[in-house]
Amino acid sequence: MESKIFRPKVLKKGDKVFLTAPSSPVYDFTRVDFAAGYLENMGFVVEEGASCRTSYGYLAGDDDLRADDINYAFASKDIDGIFCLRGGYGAARLLEKIDYSMIKSNPKFFCGYSDITALHTAINQCAGLMTFHTPVVGEANFSAADAYTICHMNRYISNDDVFGKLFNPPGHDWKFINPGKATGILTGGNLSVLASLVGTAYEIDTVDKIVFIEEVGEKPYRIDRMLNQLKMAGKFENCSGVVFGDFTDCNPVDERRSLTILQIIHNLKLGVPALYNFRCGHCLPTASLPMGATARLCSAENCFSII
Repeated sequence: MESKIFRPKVLKKGDKVFLTAPSSPVYDFTRVDFAAGYLENMGFVVEEGASCRTSYGYLAGDDDLRADDINYAFASKDIDGIFCLRGGYGAARLLEKIDYSMIKSNPKFFCGYSDITALHTAINQCAGLMTFHTPVVGEANFSAADAYTICHMNRYISNDDVFGKLFNPPGHDWKFINPGKATGILTGGNLSVLASLVGTAYEIDTVDKIVFIEEVGEKPYRIDRMLNQLKMAGKFENCSGVVFGDFTDCNPVDERRSLTILQIIHNLKLGVPALYNFRCGHCLPTASLPMGATARLCSAENCFSII
């Protein structure tokens, strides 16, 4: 696995970008049209991958087709950036079919979130390339994205200055549930995906890293199970710190018969600095994050920053 992370060049007007669906299909093609139009309005030339308008059950085409999209986009000298249309399920099925040596030789901007966590983790660790945890442009709710969300996303798409403090949007407070200072490469993403990769060649490496975790649509007991799976796999033993993002629609059916997400996290007895309720995940507004960048936590300064 790579220890050094290379940051790709930012995108500029006139660059060609590639749309792909590495996971679930986009059944409503107006969402593909919207995504392409959105990127064209940003000044990019857009090329669609075969997966954008293909379905194979709950996948956006078979594994070879979707992996070919990724490999083609990174190999092409004409393509400068890659945008994932949506998450869902299926990205982990591609990991053994991706050419990481080729990606390392052809670094370029790559973004998405949710199920795309599998690709972030594998590309960061196997190709040594920084990737970007951003909203996906083909999701139905992306058309309602607010200024905070768009500003954070654009910060990594086309701005050379990605460093500095991160902030929650107004009205959303985070808190340090474990005090202290931590510095490390930022890794992580969707909890379900991270847990599913444990025991594989692509499981998350958390040693000396700051681990970001978010989730959507899972009941608290399932959150408990997956966090404890990561704990028992040693993923919190040697990390530098943890950032808990948004847990969207993760409420219990009966609050009287459930632990809260915060109680579940406290029960992990983490021995590292931990930030809770960073507004990033399956929510609006949502921040974006550079996966593979060096991050810093400091409870005394109430600070989460990219350095």
